[in-house]
Amino acid sequence: MQRGSSNLPESIGASSSVQPLLVAASRICRRRNGRSSVPRAQASRWLLTPAQPQLSKPTGLDEEDDNETSQIQTDRYGRRARRSGDYDPLTQADSEDESEEDDLVLNYPRNGLGRDSCLGAGSSKLRGRRSGRLVGAEDEAQEDEEDEEEEDEDEWRERLPSKSRQDRDDLKGSQYWSQRDSGRDRKGELEKRLQWERALGDAGGVTPPALALWDVDGDSVEDVLLAVAEWTNDTRPAQRSKIYSAVALSAVSGRVLWTKVMAESVMYIQCGPQNSSQPAPVCLLISKSIIMAVNGTTGKNLTSVQLKNIESQAVLLPDLQGDSVPDLLIATMPEDKHLDLYLTLISGLTGGQLGRPVPFNLTGQGKLIGPLLHETQRGAFYILFGLGNVEAISLCDIYIRATGKMPVTQALRTKDPKWEELRKTNSSFIDIYRGSEQVEFMFPLAAGFGNNRNTLDTVSNLNSTRSDWVLVYNSSILSVLRQRDMHKTWTFSSPPIHSQPAAGHFNEDGILDLLFQHSANGVMEAQVIDGATGKLLWSAEFVCPRLVLQTSAISTSPGQSAFLFWASEPINSLKNVTKTTVAPGEPLIRKLFLLHPVYPTVLLELASTTDTTVTSAVSYQERQKDASYITVSSRPTPDSEPSARIVKSMSLRAAILKAQTVRLGESSKTGTSVKPGALEVDKFFRRLTFKRQ
Repeated sequence: MQRGSSNLPESIGASSSVQPLLVAASRICRRRNGRSSVPRAQASRWLLTPAQPQLSKPTGLDEEDDNETSQIQTDRYGRRARRSGDYDPLTQADSEDESEEDDLVLNYPRNGLGRDSCLGAGSSKLRGRRSGRLVGAEDEAQEDEEDEEEEDEDEWRERLPSKSRQDRDDLKGSQYWSQRDSGRDRKGELEKRLQWERALGDAGGVTPPALALWDVDGDSVEDVLLAVAEWTNDTRPAQRSKIYSAVALSAVSGRVLWTKVMAESVMYIQCGPQNSSQPAPVCLLISKSIIMAVNGTTGKNLTSVQLKNIESQAVLLPDLQGDSVPDLLIATMPEDKHLDLYLTLISGLTGGQLGRPVPFNLTGQGKLIGPLLHETQRGAFYILFGLGNVEAISLCDIYIRATGKMPVTQALRTKDPKWEELRKTNSSFIDIYRGSEQVEFMFPLAAGFGNNRNTLDTVSNLNSTRSDWVLVYNSSILSVLRQRDMHKTWTFSSPPIHSQPAAGHFNEDGILDLLFQHSANGVMEAQVIDGATGKLLWSAEFVCPRLVLQTSAISTSPGQSAFLFWASEPINSLKNVTKTTVAPGEPLIRKLFLLHPVYPTVLLELASTTDTTVTSAVSYQERQKDASYITVSSRPTPDSEPSARIVKSMSLRAAILKAQTVRLGESSKTGTSVKPGALEVDKFFRRLTFKRQ
């Protein structure tokens, strides 16, 4: 071949080994409008060194460049071979048609795939028009990207001067994949660590143990606090006795953080209150006759107060003494049979009693409701409580009767005129609910309430004290009471409801809806009720799991809530035979289902077990946009040994990836007749994330 031959471009185009030369040529072509042919980072180093002859080697070139220079001097043409970025008259000659330059760059195959390849990240086709590029911003972005690549190459050349460019590229690639794999490994390791199981004590029947969530080790993940009972190891059954304790478990690994041995069984665990002298979280361990405050991080005793016949958990109150620390209220059962209930005030600062217990005679009979704190729209505080019925009394009146003094702050002296109009004649009580049907549940219609969180911090309790109230009475009637006047908004009747409903957003009206379960004749039905109107939004029937457990609602990224509940096999009316009973001796399999209102005809089966779950809670991992479902179960053991108590943590996002999809039949009231595709459903749930409500 002769130098300057007109056949040179054809031979170049025909050779696949010179495609990198085309890339270098295109770069140089775009620099002809006032840009130097020398890479920017390399030129800057030259400016910082003394003036040198034009052909001398710049400082900073590596050994491979020296070898390349010696090869250049022995070139058979006797001339210096062209390097990437050097001037070349073939590629740097002015062209009158810029589109040829553009096409030269855009049509260059990358990684063996053309720009219009179906396996590529995107297509260059602009809705039927020929391949091309958008001018202006895209040109500048491409040039900036090339400049960054050149600067990156110079940086790696300085860091690794003894390596060739190919070696440096290989090292950069391996480092990228190493970092990416490391990130995946860390995420996968965290998901594995968030899923654990631990046997802890003896089951002791199906009575749910005290359970609470709070971050006690400072890792920004809510840990698990649990009441535990276990038998001593004495070989003689008559000599065996129970040991009671409260245990804190790490939510990340399930390891025991601390154990606090108690003289009595722990009925309630509540965490949250802090003060300046005690920066660590404080947890209350409440037994039948003692309230013990412990350091949440270490489990060490801080203070305790002796009471008799404690009947409720502690209620967080506003500051009653002017010491800037919230105080507490608790209900106890008096020894005097002529009295029904005591309400006792406790200092949040010292743990001591404030005044004396306040006695009450209650006319109703049945389950103890409350006590609960409610703040009216006028800022007045009332305590709701009762036996079968629900009464209200001003917090100001309780404080005066306990201490004989007026409250320190004006806010505590406030009373709401609308509420005071409901007061009975010659009585301090305000009737909230009074009827022949006993109240089973009363709780605030507030997001995140329940799920055994049992927190005592002011922020968590703010919304719950100012909300409407949900009332379940006669075991089968569900009502919502307006917070401003305690009048019923709506009423819904159903078969007997055995567990407290869960509040979450099923529709998109911004008002919390209610999921609950009821069962009869071997069939359990799960229903979602519109919180605004009391109308049925969704329902499905299942084989009864013979399990009484509160459902859970978890806020998700789309804005609506995911609902968790336990059941057995769904009952599909399309089948000719439906099995609603379990043969004697056959283990009953219970399944954990996840329902999301975006796809109401689809359930995800997250887990299945023969264990009997007695209580559960939901913990959030905000950094991972995940949530853990904590369960405490009773697991049968061989021979005559007591059933083991199993504490288990399950990452919901990890469980969704392995979940089985269950499609509900036409008999289920789902509000939609459209059957979503499998890929569509799978894509939605795999991208689903969770957030704190």
